[in-house]
Amino acid sequence: MGFISLTSSEIFAWIILPLLIFFARVCDVSLGTIRIIFVSKGIKYLAPLIGFFEILIWLLAISQIMQNLTNVYYYIFYAGGFAIGNLIGIVIEEKLSIGTVGIRIITRQDAVELVNALKKSKYGITVVDAEGSKGKVKIIFTVINRQNIQKVINIVKQYNPKAFYHIEDIRYVSETLPSYMKPWYRRDHFRFINGWHKGK
Repeated sequence: MGFISLTSSEIFAWIILPLLIFFARVCDVSLGTIRIIFVSKGIKYLAPLIGFFEILIWLLAISQIMQNLTNVYYYIFYAGGFAIGNLIGIVIEEKLSIGTVGIRIITRQDAVELVNALKKSKYGITVVDAEGSKGKVKIIFTVINRQNIQKVINIVKQYNPKAFYHIEDIRYVSETLPSYMKPWYRRDHFRFINGWHKGK
């Protein structure tokens, strides 16, 4: 019986507990990464909720480290969880495709087909004649949801593969924009949170 008890204790100390610390750190750092992204996107009602669970999980993980300060083995799992948590948080954000972006396309070629293709795909665009360092160019600007980035890029590559384009984050969009250009997290989607926040 003594041997079995000792073996179980070692399994917990050297396998189960380090893994718990690792996964707790992965969870809290992933939540932290998402929370920061939500704050940067102006999603102010979800960020505090995520922060609550983030710090709760962190406290559970750090409490185990504080009880085992002499065990460097736990430090490795703690640091590993932090590193993996950052990666997972970024991957989750990419999958969620949160937010609105502006894409600016600059081309020297005839942009008629590209413009028509974007219009046909129902993207709102603005076309401006401009002067570049090597002559006249056209600037095409559109505001889209993040999940549509690759679709727009594919259209650009299909009709004007040599066009220069860049993408920038947009924190807020006008309420007068068409529905296809608005992000999924509009304020009216969180009425129950707004009501709680106002004490209703």
